[in-house]
Amino acid sequence: MHAHELEQALVPQDGETLVFDTNPVLNERVTHYCPGCHHGIAHRLVSEVLSSNGSTSQASICGSTLALMDAGVPIKAPVAGISCGLIQDDNGGFTTFIDIQGVEDFHGEMDFKVAGTKQGITAIQMDLKNDGLKHEIVKEAFRMTREARFQILDEIMLKAIAEPRKELADSAPKMIQMKINPDKIREVIGSGGKVIQKICADTGCKIDIEDDGSIFIASEDIEACRAARQTIENIVFEPEVGELYYGKVSNIRSEFGAWVELAPGKDGLVKIKDLEFKRTEKVEDVLKIGDMTWVKVMNVDDRGRIDLSRKDAMREKGLM
Repeated sequence: MHAHELEQALVPQDGETLVFDTNPVLNERVTHYCPGCHHGIAHRLVSEVLSSNGSTSQASICGSTLALMDAGVPIKAPVAGISCGLIQDDNGGFTTFIDIQGVEDFHGEMDFKVAGTKQGITAIQMDLKNDGLKHEIVKEAFRMTREARFQILDEIMLKAIAEPRKELADSAPKMIQMKINPDKIREVIGSGGKVIQKICADTGCKIDIEDDGSIFIASEDIEACRAARQTIENIVFEPEVGELYYGKVSNIRSEFGAWVELAPGKDGLVKIKDLEFKRTEKVEDVLKIGDMTWVKVMNVDDRGRIDLSRKDAMREKGLM
Protein backbone atom coordinates (compact mmCIF):
# COMPACT_ATOMS: atom_id res chain seq x y z
CA MET A 1 0.00 0.00 0.00
CA HIS A 2 2.87 2.34 0.79
CA ALA A 3 4.36 2.00 -2.69
CA HIS A 4 0.95 2.65 -4.27
CA GLU A 5 0.48 5.82 -2.25
CA LEU A 6 3.97 7.01 -3.09
CA GLU A 7 3.17 6.42 -6.77
CA GLN A 8 -0.03 8.46 -6.55
CA ALA A 9 1.75 11.25 -4.69
CA LEU A 10 4.59 11.71 -7.18
CA VAL A 11 3.10 10.79 -10.58
CA PRO A 12 1.18 14.07 -11.08
CA GLN A 13 4.42 16.03 -10.67
CA ASP A 14 6.45 13.96 -13.12
CA GLY A 15 3.72 13.45 -15.70
CA GLU A 16 4.26 9.78 -16.50
CA THR A 17 3.31 6.30 -15.34
CA LEU A 18 5.32 4.83 -12.46
CA VAL A 19 5.94 1.16 -11.84
CA PHE A 20 6.58 0.26 -8.21
CA ASP A 21 8.09 -2.78 -6.53
CA THR A 22 7.92 -3.03 -2.74
CA ASN A 23 10.62 -4.91 -0.86
CA PRO A 24 9.25 -6.05 2.54
CA VAL A 25 12.71 -6.13 4.12
CA LEU A 26 13.55 -2.52 3.31
CA ASN A 27 9.90 -1.49 3.60
CA GLU A 28 9.99 0.84 0.56
CA ARG A 29 11.71 -0.02 -2.69
CA VAL A 30 10.50 1.98 -5.62
CA THR A 31 11.19 1.69 -9.33
CA HIS A 32 10.14 4.56 -11.54
CA TYR A 33 10.15 4.06 -15.29
CA CYS A 34 8.79 6.70 -17.65
CA PRO A 35 9.20 5.68 -21.29
CA GLY A 36 9.32 8.69 -23.58
CA CYS A 37 8.69 11.12 -20.72
CA HIS A 38 9.10 14.84 -21.23
CA HIS A 39 12.69 14.97 -19.99
CA GLY A 40 13.66 11.71 -21.68
CA ILE A 41 15.09 9.84 -18.69
CA ALA A 42 14.02 6.71 -16.84
CA HIS A 43 14.44 7.00 -13.07
CA ARG A 44 14.78 4.47 -10.31
CA LEU A 45 13.92 5.75 -6.85
CA VAL A 46 14.93 3.71 -3.83
CA SER A 47 13.68 4.67 -0.36
CA GLU A 48 15.28 2.44 2.28
CA VAL A 49 13.76 2.72 5.76
CA LEU A 50 15.48 0.36 8.22
CA SER A 51 13.75 1.63 11.37
CA SER A 52 11.09 4.17 12.15
CA ASN A 53 8.78 5.71 14.73
CA GLY A 54 6.46 7.44 12.30
CA SER A 55 5.06 7.23 8.79
CA THR A 56 7.64 5.66 6.46
CA SER A 57 5.49 6.29 3.39
CA GLN A 58 5.28 10.03 4.06
CA ALA A 59 9.00 10.19 4.77
CA SER A 60 9.57 8.39 1.45
CA ILE A 61 7.43 10.94 -0.38
CA CYS A 62 9.43 13.84 1.04
CA GLY A 63 12.76 12.12 0.49
CA SER A 64 11.90 11.06 -3.05
CA THR A 65 10.90 14.62 -3.94
CA LEU A 66 14.24 15.93 -2.67
CA ALA A 67 16.10 13.20 -4.57
CA LEU A 68 14.33 14.04 -7.85
CA MET A 69 15.04 17.76 -7.44
CA ASP A 70 18.66 17.15 -6.52
CA ALA A 71 19.08 14.93 -9.59
CA GLY A 72 17.76 17.71 -11.83
CA VAL A 73 14.46 16.07 -12.73
CA PRO A 74 12.08 18.91 -13.72
CA ILE A 75 9.12 18.04 -11.50
CA LYS A 76 6.22 20.50 -11.60
CA ALA A 77 6.13 21.14 -7.85
CA PRO A 78 7.64 19.65 -4.68
CA VAL A 79 5.49 17.13 -2.79
CA ALA A 80 5.38 16.60 0.99
CA GLY A 81 3.32 14.20 3.09
CA ILE A 82 2.22 13.88 6.71
CA SER A 83 0.01 11.60 8.81
CA CYS A 84 -2.79 12.57 11.18
CA GLY A 85 -4.08 10.51 14.13
CA LEU A 86 -7.38 10.40 16.07
CA ILE A 87 -8.64 9.63 19.58
CA GLN A 88 -12.36 9.82 20.49
CA ASP A 89 -14.12 9.67 23.84
CA ASP A 90 -17.41 8.02 24.70
CA ASN A 91 -19.30 11.32 24.48
CA GLY A 92 -18.48 12.00 20.83
CA GLY A 93 -15.59 14.33 21.47
CA PHE A 94 -12.41 13.83 19.49
CA THR A 95 -8.82 14.94 19.26
CA THR A 96 -6.72 14.88 16.09
CA PHE A 97 -2.94 15.11 16.20
CA ILE A 98 -0.28 15.39 13.56
CA ASP A 99 2.76 13.25 12.64
CA ILE A 100 1.74 10.25 14.71
CA GLN A 101 4.36 8.00 16.29
CA GLY A 102 4.24 4.24 16.60
CA VAL A 103 2.49 4.14 19.98
CA GLU A 104 -0.10 6.69 18.79
CA ASP A 105 -0.73 4.63 15.68
CA PHE A 106 -1.17 1.49 17.81
CA HIS A 107 -3.60 2.97 20.35
CA GLY A 108 -5.27 5.53 18.12
CA GLU A 109 -8.29 5.06 15.87
CA MET A 110 -7.02 6.56 12.62
CA ASP A 111 -3.92 6.90 10.45
CA PHE A 112 -4.89 9.53 7.90
CA LYS A 113 -2.05 10.20 5.45
CA VAL A 114 -2.18 13.16 3.04
CA ALA A 115 0.46 14.11 0.48
CA GLY A 116 0.50 17.02 -1.93
CA THR A 117 1.95 20.28 -3.14
CA LYS A 118 1.01 23.82 -2.20
CA GLN A 119 -1.50 23.71 -5.05
CA GLY A 120 -3.42 20.68 -3.84
CA ILE A 121 -3.54 17.08 -2.66
CA THR A 122 -1.95 14.36 -4.79
CA ALA A 123 -2.55 11.28 -2.59
CA ILE A 124 -4.58 10.13 0.41
CA GLN A 125 -4.36 6.82 2.32
CA MET A 126 -6.25 6.04 5.51
CA ASP A 127 -6.39 3.22 8.07
CA LEU A 128 -9.36 3.10 10.47
CA LYS A 129 -10.11 1.11 13.59
CA ASN A 130 -13.64 2.42 14.16
CA ASP A 131 -16.91 2.32 12.25
CA GLY A 132 -16.39 5.56 10.36
CA LEU A 133 -15.60 9.27 10.58
CA LYS A 134 -17.75 12.29 11.12
CA HIS A 135 -17.51 15.14 8.64
CA GLU A 136 -15.94 17.34 11.31
CA ILE A 137 -13.11 14.86 11.84
CA VAL A 138 -12.30 14.65 8.13
CA LYS A 139 -12.40 18.44 7.82
CA GLU A 140 -10.08 18.88 10.78
CA ALA A 141 -7.70 16.21 9.46
CA PHE A 142 -7.43 17.98 6.12
CA ARG A 143 -6.82 21.31 7.86
CA MET A 144 -4.07 19.93 10.08
CA THR A 145 -2.29 17.99 7.34
CA ARG A 146 -2.41 21.02 5.04
CA GLU A 147 -0.74 23.25 7.61
CA ALA A 148 1.83 20.58 8.44
CA ARG A 149 2.53 19.89 4.76
CA PHE A 150 3.20 23.57 4.10
CA GLN A 151 5.46 23.75 7.15
CA ILE A 152 7.49 20.75 5.96
CA LEU A 153 7.86 22.31 2.51
CA ASP A 154 8.74 25.82 3.74
CA GLU A 155 10.85 25.05 6.79
CA ILE A 156 12.67 21.90 5.73
CA MET A 157 12.49 20.83 2.10
CA LEU A 158 12.62 24.13 0.21
CA LYS A 159 15.35 25.39 2.53
CA ALA A 160 17.42 22.37 1.50
CA ILE A 161 16.77 22.81 -2.23
CA ALA A 162 14.41 25.48 -3.55
CA GLU A 163 13.90 24.08 -7.07
CA PRO A 164 15.09 21.28 -9.33
CA ARG A 165 18.67 21.70 -10.43
CA LYS A 166 19.03 23.16 -13.92
CA GLU A 167 21.07 20.22 -15.21
CA LEU A 168 20.71 16.51 -14.64
CA ALA A 169 23.26 14.97 -12.30
CA ASP A 170 26.54 13.98 -13.94
CA SER A 171 25.86 10.34 -13.08
CA ALA A 172 22.47 10.37 -14.80
CA PRO A 173 22.19 9.00 -18.32
CA LYS A 174 21.47 11.72 -20.85
CA MET A 175 18.95 11.46 -23.66
CA ILE A 176 18.07 13.69 -26.59
CA GLN A 177 14.89 13.24 -28.59
CA MET A 178 14.50 14.45 -32.15
CA LYS A 179 12.18 13.78 -35.05
CA ILE A 180 12.95 13.47 -38.73
CA ASN A 181 10.97 12.95 -41.90
CA PRO A 182 10.15 9.21 -41.97
CA ASP A 183 11.27 9.18 -45.60
CA LYS A 184 14.79 9.97 -44.36
CA ILE A 185 15.04 7.01 -41.97
CA ARG A 186 16.66 4.87 -44.64
CA GLU A 187 19.44 7.44 -45.10
CA VAL A 188 20.15 7.56 -41.38
CA ILE A 189 20.29 3.77 -41.08
CA GLY A 190 22.24 3.24 -44.30
CA SER A 191 22.81 0.08 -46.30
CA GLY A 192 22.93 -2.83 -43.90
CA GLY A 193 22.90 -0.38 -40.98
CA LYS A 194 26.36 0.96 -41.81
CA VAL A 195 25.53 4.62 -41.24
CA ILE A 196 23.79 4.25 -37.88
CA GLN A 197 26.44 1.78 -36.68
CA LYS A 198 29.19 4.27 -37.51
CA ILE A 199 27.39 7.07 -35.64
CA CYS A 200 27.08 4.79 -32.59
CA ALA A 201 30.73 3.73 -32.84
CA ASP A 202 32.00 7.30 -33.25
CA THR A 203 29.97 8.79 -30.40
CA GLY A 204 29.41 5.84 -28.07
CA CYS A 205 25.68 6.58 -28.05
CA LYS A 206 22.75 4.20 -28.15
CA ILE A 207 20.32 5.29 -30.85
CA ASP A 208 16.75 4.04 -31.34
CA ILE A 209 14.67 5.01 -34.37
CA GLU A 210 10.90 4.56 -34.58
CA ASP A 211 8.77 4.25 -37.70
CA ASP A 212 7.27 7.73 -37.28
CA GLY A 213 10.73 9.33 -37.45
CA SER A 214 11.21 9.73 -33.69
CA ILE A 215 14.85 9.23 -32.68
CA PHE A 216 16.12 8.67 -29.13
CA ILE A 217 19.85 9.24 -28.51
CA ALA A 218 21.20 8.08 -25.13
CA SER A 219 24.61 8.31 -23.49
CA GLU A 220 26.21 9.20 -20.17
CA ASP A 221 27.86 12.13 -21.97
CA ILE A 222 25.50 14.88 -23.18
CA GLU A 223 28.14 16.13 -25.62
CA ALA A 224 28.20 12.71 -27.26
CA CYS A 225 24.41 12.91 -27.62
CA ARG A 226 24.71 16.32 -29.23
CA ALA A 227 27.40 15.10 -31.60
CA ALA A 228 25.21 12.19 -32.70
CA ARG A 229 22.26 14.53 -33.17
CA GLN A 230 24.34 16.89 -35.29
CA THR A 231 25.47 14.02 -37.50
CA ILE A 232 21.88 12.91 -38.03
CA GLU A 233 20.77 16.47 -38.74
CA ASN A 234 23.50 16.75 -41.36
CA ILE A 235 22.34 13.53 -43.02
CA VAL A 236 18.69 14.58 -43.24
CA PHE A 237 19.37 18.23 -43.94
CA GLU A 238 17.21 19.71 -46.69
CA PRO A 239 17.85 23.35 -47.60
CA GLU A 240 14.74 25.49 -47.82
CA VAL A 241 14.27 28.00 -50.62
CA GLY A 242 14.45 31.53 -49.28
CA GLU A 243 16.40 30.61 -46.13
CA LEU A 244 19.84 32.00 -45.23
CA TYR A 245 22.74 29.72 -44.31
CA TYR A 246 26.28 30.33 -43.10
CA GLY A 247 28.59 27.94 -44.94
CA LYS A 248 32.15 27.23 -45.93
CA VAL A 249 33.51 27.68 -49.44
CA SER A 250 34.47 24.18 -50.54
CA ASN A 251 35.47 24.69 -54.19
CA ILE A 252 36.02 27.48 -56.71
CA ARG A 253 36.07 27.84 -60.47
CA SER A 254 37.51 31.28 -61.14
CA GLU A 255 35.20 32.44 -63.93
CA PHE A 256 32.15 30.39 -63.03
CA GLY A 257 31.35 30.40 -59.34
CA ALA A 258 31.95 29.00 -55.85
CA TRP A 259 30.52 25.98 -54.08
CA VAL A 260 29.47 26.53 -50.49
CA GLU A 261 28.96 23.68 -48.03
CA LEU A 262 25.67 24.15 -46.16
CA ALA A 263 26.06 20.85 -44.28
CA PRO A 264 28.47 17.92 -44.70
CA GLY A 265 27.82 16.51 -48.16
CA LYS A 266 25.32 19.26 -49.03
CA ASP A 267 26.95 21.90 -51.28
CA GLY A 268 25.32 24.61 -53.34
CA LEU A 269 26.61 26.77 -56.17
CA VAL A 270 26.98 30.55 -56.05
CA LYS A 271 27.43 31.70 -59.64
CA ILE A 272 29.90 34.51 -60.15
CA LYS A 273 27.10 36.96 -61.00
CA ASP A 274 25.51 36.28 -57.61
CA LEU A 275 28.57 37.04 -55.53
CA GLU A 276 28.19 40.80 -55.41
CA PHE A 277 25.97 43.48 -56.95
CA LYS A 278 28.94 44.90 -58.85
CA ARG A 279 30.73 43.06 -61.65
CA THR A 280 33.17 40.40 -60.45
CA GLU A 281 36.05 39.34 -62.72
CA LYS A 282 37.23 36.35 -60.71
CA VAL A 283 35.65 34.47 -57.81
CA GLU A 284 38.94 34.74 -55.91
CA ASP A 285 38.46 38.53 -55.78
CA VAL A 286 35.61 37.90 -53.34
CA LEU A 287 36.02 34.42 -51.85
CA LYS A 288 38.71 31.86 -51.22
CA ILE A 289 38.45 28.17 -50.36
CA GLY A 290 37.80 27.81 -46.63
CA ASP A 291 36.10 31.21 -46.27
CA MET A 292 32.82 31.33 -44.35
CA THR A 293 30.02 33.31 -45.95
CA TRP A 294 26.29 33.91 -45.82
CA VAL A 295 24.25 32.56 -48.72
CA LYS A 296 20.58 32.43 -49.62
CA VAL A 297 18.94 29.39 -51.21
CA MET A 298 17.35 30.56 -54.45
CA ASN A 299 16.31 27.22 -55.95
CA VAL A 300 16.58 23.45 -55.55
CA ASP A 301 15.96 21.55 -58.77
CA ASP A 302 14.47 18.07 -59.15
CA ARG A 303 17.96 16.56 -59.09
CA GLY A 304 18.72 18.17 -55.74
CA ARG A 305 21.13 20.78 -57.12
CA ILE A 306 21.13 23.94 -55.01
CA ASP A 307 21.41 27.45 -56.44
CA LEU A 308 22.73 30.02 -53.96
CA SER A 309 23.12 33.79 -53.89
CA ARG A 310 25.69 35.52 -51.73
CA LYS A 311 24.66 39.04 -52.65
CA ASP A 312 21.02 38.54 -51.67
CA ALA A 313 22.05 36.97 -48.35
CA MET A 314 24.48 39.78 -47.58
CA ARG A 315 21.83 42.37 -48.37
CA GLU A 316 19.30 40.72 -46.08
CA LYS A 317 21.89 40.55 -43.31
CA GLY A 318 22.68 44.24 -43.82
CA LEU A 319 26.29 43.49 -44.76
CA MET A 320 26.16 44.90 -48.30
